[in-house]
Amino acid sequence: MGHRFEQRQEAELPASLEQVWAAITTGQGLDSWFMGHSEVRPGPGGTVRTTFGDYAPELSIAEWDPFRRFAYSSGEAQDGRCIAYEFLIEGRHGGSTVLRTVTSGFLPGDDWQDEYEAMTAGMQLYFRTLVEYLSYFAGRFATPITALGPAGTTWDRDRAALHRGLGLTEPVIRGDRVRVSPDGLAPIDGVVYFVNSDTIGVRSSDALYRFLRGFHKPVIASHLLFSGDADLGQAERAWQTWLSRLLG
Repeated sequence: MGHRFEQRQEAELPASLEQVWAAITTGQGLDSWFMGHSEVRPGPGGTVRTTFGDYAPELSIAEWDPFRRFAYSSGEAQDGRCIAYEFLIEGRHGGSTVLRTVTSGFLPGDDWQDEYEAMTAGMQLYFRTLVEYLSYFAGRFATPITALGPAGTTWDRDRAALHRGLGLTEPVIRGDRVRVSPDGLAPIDGVVYFVNSDTIGVRSSDALYRFLRGFHKPVIASHLLFSGDADLGQAERAWQTWLSRLLG
């Protein structure tokens, strides 16, 4: 059976055309809001390669129109699976920029719905992270870190535990204040910038912290650190320990 999909999102950003273009067309830019680590071979016929754990697709650039349009897509697999990303940007008076995105593709099989719902929730978080990045950290680049929650748990249980660990009470809404102190790190004060059934995003003065429902492990922490002097190994270990203690 399968399912063909198209998701559209739009936002006006307090960032220049150059800053938006860098965020969507460079490896450092993508690393500052998307998942995992990205490498871009720019220009028509180039590629975008994103590595997130064992997932490492390489997609082909289909459109490269600087400061106006950028698009890249996968090939079509034997079962028809494919995905494509398109970004349209438009400058506005006063230095702001309108960004429109289209994510489209095909999910094969009769069990496509669970994957589609998880993908939709994740893409909503990634787009909102892009908006937060260009609203609060434009011109800077982040280093991504990843930590995984323990296996053998359930998302419903872990989501409630995450909220408690972040100092939040139900129902969690955008704007809620967060305070958390992973061992070995300075206490973190932040604010919820996005939440849905499968994700939560928190912004602090120098980072964007994200928690997602994973496919193989119930919780993935996918954080973006904008502090140039951060000890990345220490940060990953601290968040891994925090998740294990909180959710184990």
